[in-house]
Amino acid sequence: MPLTLKAMRYFTVALRHGNIAKAAMELNIAASAVSAALDQVEAEFGLTLVTRQRARGIQATASGRDIARKCELLLEDYHSLLAEGADLKQSLSGTLRIGYYAPIAPAFLPQILDSFLPEQGAVQLEIDECDNDQAQDGLIAGKYDVILFVAEDVRPAVEYDTLIAAPPYCLLPAAHPLAHQSEISMAQIAKEPLIVLNRPVAASYYEGLFQPGTRRASVAAYANSTEMVRSLVASGRGCAILNMRPLTSDSYTGAKVVERRISEALPPLTLSVGYDKTRPRRIVKEFADACRRHFSKQGPERCIVD
Repeated sequence: MPLTLKAMRYFTVALRHGNIAKAAMELNIAASAVSAALDQVEAEFGLTLVTRQRARGIQATASGRDIARKCELLLEDYHSLLAEGADLKQSLSGTLRIGYYAPIAPAFLPQILDSFLPEQGAVQLEIDECDNDQAQDGLIAGKYDVILFVAEDVRPAVEYDTLIAAPPYCLLPAAHPLAHQSEISMAQIAKEPLIVLNRPVAASYYEGLFQPGTRRASVAAYANSTEMVRSLVASGRGCAILNMRPLTSDSYTGAKVVERRISEALPPLTLSVGYDKTRPRRIVKEFADACRRHFSKQGPERCIVD
C-alpha cells in the first residue's frame, strides 16, 4: 500500500510525543490507528523505525528520526500548497490569462478590467487576440483562464454566459449615397462591392445573410481584422457587414465611416464569456461578473446598431 499523507502525519505526531496514546489523543483517533500507521511506514521502507516499550512508550531509531524529519518537510510543503491554492482561488492577484475573439474588444475590455481590478500591480494580465476556435481550444487546454468568443460555434466542453446578441449592421464610407438613409436593405447591400471580415465563423455568417442568387456585386476584399475592414470601407473600396462597433467613427486612415442598421430581421452573433463555472478562481469570477455588468448597462447602446 502506498505511503499516505495521513500515515506520515500519524507517524510524526507519534514520534514527537514518544507515546501512541498521547498521539491518538491529539489526533482524536483510536490508538490502534496510530499503531497501524507506524506499521505502514515501517513496511513501506522495510526498516525498523521505532522501538516499542510497554512502560516507556516508543522511541525513534536513527533511521526513524531521519525519515520523520523528511515527512515533516513533506507535510509542511503539502499544507503550504493548500494555503497557496486557497489564496489563489480567493484573491484578486496573480495572473489573469484572457483569450478573445471579439473584433472590437479593445473598445470595452479596458473598461471592464478597470471596473474590478486593483489599480496597481497585484494582477498581471496576459491578453491574446485569437480566432474563435483558438479561444475555445485554449480554454479547454488551460492556456486561458477566461475567453470572449462567439457562441454560435461553441464546443460542448465550453461553459459560457451570453453577454450580448449583436445584430448585423452595414458599414459605409461617410460620403456614400446610402449613408443618408437611416436603414439599408440587404437588396441594396447586394448591389455594393463587399469588404468581408475573413475570420472563422464571421465570413460564412456574413455570406449566409444573403438570399441565394441575390448578390449582384463581387467581394472587393477579404481582410482578417476589423480595423482593416473599416479602413478599406473608409477609403471607398466597398461596404461591409459587421456586428459590433467601436466608439469612434474614425478609421486608421483618418477617414470616417458610418454605421446603418439593416431593415431585415437577421440572426445576430452572440458575444459570450467562457470560463470554468464549476470551480472558478475569484479573479475569473469577478471578470465574468464585470463583463455581465458592462453589457447589461452601457454595453448594448454603445456597441451595437439596433
